[in-house]
Amino acid sequence: MSKKLTITVDDEIYQGLHSVIGRRRISRFLNDLARPHVLRSDLAEGYRAMAADEAREQEAMEWVENLTGDIAHERG
Repeated sequence: MSKKLTITVDDEIYQGLHSVIGRRRISRFLNDLARPHVLRSDLAEGYRAMAADEAREQEAMEWVENLTGDIAHERG
């Protein structure tokens, strides 16, 4: 079920939404933008999905290891 909401935005934001997002897509864009901030289950689900992505986790681990090495190098 959907609810109608009236919001106020600056003129530049309004024009930008129309030019970048498109007239018929603004509601969905704002809905998708707000969702992870107001529905915690989506956030937790997103973290679970990221953790299940082994390639992404490997890249993150390599990044952390390289960062730790850079810090040790700066102090030494």
